[in-house]
Amino acid sequence: MGDVGLLLSGATLFLNSLMLLGKADGKSVGVFNLFIGVLQVVIPFYLIAVSDQQTWTIFNLACVFLFGFTYLYVGMTNVANLNGSGLGWFSVWVSVIAVVYAMVSAVKFHDTVSTLTWVMWAYLWFLFFLSMALHKKIDAYVGKVAFVQSWVTLTLPALLSLMGVWKTPLVSQVWTYVLLASFVYFIVCTVQLFVSSRSVKIETPVETRKLA
Repeated sequence: MGDVGLLLSGATLFLNSLMLLGKADGKSVGVFNLFIGVLQVVIPFYLIAVSDQQTWTIFNLACVFLFGFTYLYVGMTNVANLNGSGLGWFSVWVSVIAVVYAMVSAVKFHDTVSTLTWVMWAYLWFLFFLSMALHKKIDAYVGKVAFVQSWVTLTLPALLSLMGVWKTPLVSQVWTYVLLASFVYFIVCTVQLFVSSRSVKIETPVETRKLA
């Protein structure tokens, strides 16, 4: 069931990335967020209720709520045309929780792939905070990051897990390089964004003087 949820999360983040890139309508994407958000809130409650109630079992299941409530919040914000500042502040809280999960993955479980994945998700939620709470004009940049993460952290890992090969040593090693390559891509995009914003700041005073 967890792999199916991961796959659906990949679909949701993929659609959200297209929305941020201006390729998909916000309200239609919001409806899909609501569908998946409900599933990823109801199902974890059930799985926790019937689990062995061990600490790490609940810890691993509880993280699904981070996605479920994010998708619900995104869906309601888009469909009802709400101000996104609340979602932005919620996202920075989730980003902190994601950092904790990354630390646990590294220290407790010694899982490099999970650690890098949680760092990626923490970064994405932090970008949502910058965009919606602090009103930074970075939607296209966030869309690129979300697009890549929808595939390398959710969709493809879910498919590999459904095929029973996700935890094999070879796949784990390959995926470590895939995630590191994704970080390099994010760095390149960040530099491009910074250079672009600097160019706009430099050109604006010149244009103002010409108009004067």
